[in-house]
Amino acid sequence: MNYEKMSACEKREAIELLGIAVAAVLLVYLLVAFYFTSHFFFSTTINGADVSLKNEKQADQSIRRYAENYKLLLIERDGKSDEITGQEAGLEYKNKTYVKEALIEQKALQWLGSLFKKQEFYAGNLFLYKENKLNLTLNQLNCFKQVKIEPENVSYQYTDGHYQMVKEVYGNHIEKEKLKAAVLDCLLKGETRLDLEANSCYINPVYTMNSPKTFKTFRYINKCTSTHVTYLFGSKREVVDGNVIHNWIKVDENLDIVLDKDKVGAYVKSMGKKYDTIGVKRSFKTSLGAMVEIEGGIYGWKIDQEAETAALAENIIFGRILIREPAYVQEAVTRVGNEIGDTYVEINITRQHMWFYKDGKLIAQGPVVTGNPNRGNATVTGAYMLNYKQEGAVLSGPGYEAGVQYWMPFYGNIGIHDAKWRRAFGGEIYKKNGTHGCVNAPYYLAKIIYEYIESGIPIICYEEEK
Repeated sequence: MNYEKMSACEKREAIELLGIAVAAVLLVYLLVAFYFTSHFFFSTTINGADVSLKNEKQADQSIRRYAENYKLLLIERDGKSDEITGQEAGLEYKNKTYVKEALIEQKALQWLGSLFKKQEFYAGNLFLYKENKLNLTLNQLNCFKQVKIEPENVSYQYTDGHYQMVKEVYGNHIEKEKLKAAVLDCLLKGETRLDLEANSCYINPVYTMNSPKTFKTFRYINKCTSTHVTYLFGSKREVVDGNVIHNWIKVDENLDIVLDKDKVGAYVKSMGKKYDTIGVKRSFKTSLGAMVEIEGGIYGWKIDQEAETAALAENIIFGRILIREPAYVQEAVTRVGNEIGDTYVEINITRQHMWFYKDGKLIAQGPVVTGNPNRGNATVTGAYMLNYKQEGAVLSGPGYEAGVQYWMPFYGNIGIHDAKWRRAFGGEIYKKNGTHGCVNAPYYLAKIIYEYIESGIPIICYEEEK
């Protein structure tokens, strides 16, 4: 009906009817509100117990039954589950005054909103539990009886020349204290479902396939094993690559790469055992054409263990590819043959004679006087090298002091030098009037050798077999 065309009487009747309708609705709303002054709203729970539309007594009974029949479902990994009942935990409904307090707190005039929104009340002291019973129940859970699988971080496996990532292991190790705290929270709140994963009850790996550091470490460890160092030892080679290096590398619990310096050092030491030549037996052709075995002395190659270990470790860290000789504390003149080369000093103690060759040519030779063997001062045998040379030196020792013009030491305080005080050299002089270990040479011979010799040149001392 069109309100504009209605008569005044009809309009009055319509307004009266509308007023009656509004009043009726308001009355119903107020009556329902009055009902909710003593009853809980729709969809209302107290610590998980449903008290919807219940008065104080009914709600109290519902909460009591809820506590008596309470069950908590524990959702574990791999689809497994456990259950804890209220009785097993000694759960009891104690705070019976809270229901009345909750009803008072409820605003009856707002009852309409409960049709669209749940009303959830929680009292921290509504329920009580027994500590001993709960602990005993927790200990009997199946999740603590199964074989324990510890969590493992993502790892790296060396295969076919490079590393691959190995997926982390989550395992099933539950932290009992965390589980107990989560169970208690559920008991006191009346919650009936506990997801152990979601509540962080498991001990999890720190680093997984998706951790940013995982890929950083993956790139770095493959960089280290991409190292390719070729060591040169004359015509021989030693290669250090990923197939060797991966045995020296480990990844710690923080996914940091740790290079085992001791293993690097052991490898360098093994190279030393293989390629160091100080004191090794050498075949030597004498100036008189005989072949003799030269053994002992301090001549030869010797790797600097500390320096080369540090260098190799650095090369691995930076993933370098290079060809190099190792660091040496001492070097011979060559790696070929007996390593003596064609520039050397030859001293035949038996014949008391000395030769000096440079680039294969005989520069000088002559008689000498060596150490007196009858007084324990025999000149050392073996392969040595010139330490340095000095023009003008005073040599001294127990009971003697002598000035020399040309001093060429090759083993401690033993060396070649001129001896102006001697009138004769060679023969059997050394057996009765020999030196304290040095090689005395005529002035002219010492002078020529001094002019041509350089530090590092081999000095070979030997005796002929009798």
